[in-house]
Amino acid sequence: MYNLRRLFLLDPSVTYLNHGSFGATPKAVFDEYQRWQLELERQPVEFLGRRFAGLIAESRAALGAYLGTHTDNLVYTQNVTISLNIVARSLDLGAGDEVLSTDHEYGAMDRTWRFLAKKRGFTYLNRPVLLTSKEDFIDSFWSGVTPRTRVIFLSHITSPTALILPVREIIQRARTAGILTVIDGAHVAGQIPLNLDSLGADFYGGNLHKWLCAPKGAGFLYARPEVQNLLKPLVVSWGYEPETPGPSAFVDLHEWWGTRDIAAFLSVPAAIQFQQRNHWEDVRAASRELAGDAQRRICELTGIPPIHSDDASWFSQMSAALLPVDTDIAMLKSRLYDEYRIEVPLIEWNKIKLIRVSIQGYNSSRDANHLLRALTGLLKRK
Repeated sequence: MYNLRRLFLLDPSVTYLNHGSFGATPKAVFDEYQRWQLELERQPVEFLGRRFAGLIAESRAALGAYLGTHTDNLVYTQNVTISLNIVARSLDLGAGDEVLSTDHEYGAMDRTWRFLAKKRGFTYLNRPVLLTSKEDFIDSFWSGVTPRTRVIFLSHITSPTALILPVREIIQRARTAGILTVIDGAHVAGQIPLNLDSLGADFYGGNLHKWLCAPKGAGFLYARPEVQNLLKPLVVSWGYEPETPGPSAFVDLHEWWGTRDIAAFLSVPAAIQFQQRNHWEDVRAASRELAGDAQRRICELTGIPPIHSDDASWFSQMSAALLPVDTDIAMLKSRLYDEYRIEVPLIEWNKIKLIRVSIQGYNSSRDANHLLRALTGLLKRK
């Protein structure tokens, strides 16, 4: 296992197994982030008034090359929640329309769709799905499509259950059926390969501060060229009716939000370069192996099998394992941190209790062993 702990700023006294929540930024990338912040403060008018467009375009070009799309199909946002709020609030949905999703979605996005459904009169559906195989997932999800389905909303990698969903197949079916697809890619960039043009989603939001290890406040929104005209700006500013239109109306409308710190956006190329320098395909493979091993050992400890089939393609650097039904997860989480200095999320999802383990390049088998020793003692003592 590649252990890159020395390259990160993490507290060495903490066993950090929660990269999936907020990520962690390497020292070299954080230095670049602070360098851009200093550049801004040295001459704010020069930086934001004269250099902004060129600097952000250069950074977007690097991101586009990394994500497999043209730079004009992307805009930077601070996180996926903002990206997908732009999409959800823009779409013309009303009474009689349905948005179909799964029961594995991130809570903030469920709340976004429910909020809009209540305001506009459409129906947001969280469909239970089968995890016995990828084919069963697709069939069980697609059986929820009706003539009223206007939008399909899916996580590419789920937050509570850490599952890689077969979104490509759903996207293809949806395109044929004339249904728009909105994909939550919060956990994807940096964890599994992503080519946006090849994937074919209509709209895709992603975080860069998680698995790509960019600074906090770096996310993106992708829109397929044919549907960019459907999006309305979440913040109306100078990009609406621009004095000098750029090559992309999509970028004009959604890029400039007024005065804000763009240092996290400008540091994204440094995050990409950091992973390239450190052989990230190898880091991912080793991390995935350790995540799978941690899941297997927790399942052996509890005697509860995984929620998904044995197919290893269900997960990558995050894995989730069920906990006994009588587990007090608030107490267990508190004791893991207070007594063992382990940072790991414990989640109640659909009345099921889970532990979600994230493995990044700074983790090692020592971290997993420490977690298993702690769980062995605490689950017996509860």
